[in-house]
Parts: sequence; C-alpha cells; structure tokens
Amino acid sequence: MATTKNSTKKKSDPKMIEERWGKPLTQSGWTAFPSVLLRRQKGLGLSPLDINILLHLMTYWWYAGNDPHPSKKTIADAIDVTPRTVQKRIAAMETAGLITRKKRYLPAGGSTTNQYSFEGLIKELEPFAQEELDRRAARQAEDREQAKRKKPRNFMNTQVMKRVK
Repeated sequence: MATTKNSTKKKSDPKMIEERWGKPLTQSGWTAFPSVLLRRQKGLGLSPLDINILLHLMTYWWYAGNDPHPSKKTIADAIDVTPRTVQKRIAAMETAGLITRKKRYLPAGGSTTNQYSFEGLIKELEPFAQEELDRRAARQAEDREQAKRKKPRNFMNTQVMKRVK
C-alpha cells in the first residue's frame, strides 16, 4: 500500500497515476506494461525500435482476450518510420516467438488489419520477472538481517558510560 497525505491507496490505483501525471494526461489515455520489458529488452534481443512498436501495440490492448489490431501505417505514422519498417520489425519479433500475428477477415470477404498476441513475449518475460522477484526477496531478507545486527542508538552511550565509571 502506498500512502499519500490524504488517503491510503493500492499501488495499482489509477488515481495514483493521475496524481503523478495529472488529470489531462491520464484522461487522454495510459497504458500498463511490466517494467521488466524495458529493463530486460537487451536480454530479449529487442531493439529500441522494437520496444517502441510493442509499446504502440500495447496502447491498443485494453482487455485480455481482445488482442490489439492497429494498422502498420498507424504505428509507422506515430513513430515516424515507414509501414514497411514496422512490418519488418513485427516479422522479426514473430520469428523470435515474441508476438504472433493473426490474420483478420472482413465478413464480406477480404482482409483487414492483423491482430497481435503477446503470449510469446509474456512467456519469455516470466523468467526475467522471477529473477527480479527473487532479487527483491533476497534484498529484503538482507535488509531484515542487517536490521537485526544493528546496535541500538544508545548502545554507544551505554558503553561510554561503563568505561567512565
């Protein structure tokens, strides 16, 4: 739980995001993603452009089971690259098993934008996330041990007083 002056809130409370970024920015939309994605992008073999594309895809992913399906042009326009560049990077991430493209078809025939699944990315991130959790737990255990070993503040005064007597 995180505490503010006026209230106690859960860390996942959207109001906390609003407190940091302000109402206009949060009302215009925000995206949740695991921090380990950014911290371990090198370990996943992702370039900064790949991360940018993934983050853009994630802005269209609102609910589990409803995979995002923006056009490559929409993503390309947002990050100032060509749709072909987006297509190549998505294909590379698909080859790496991080995302899966699913073709979508119109009821009247023909195709529309692809749908993108992050199941592979999630699977690849889980060991990194577990490492982070294990590291955090070890650090907390070390902190608890160190706190046990610390002498009380008045310990030094007590020792000095005994010597003076």
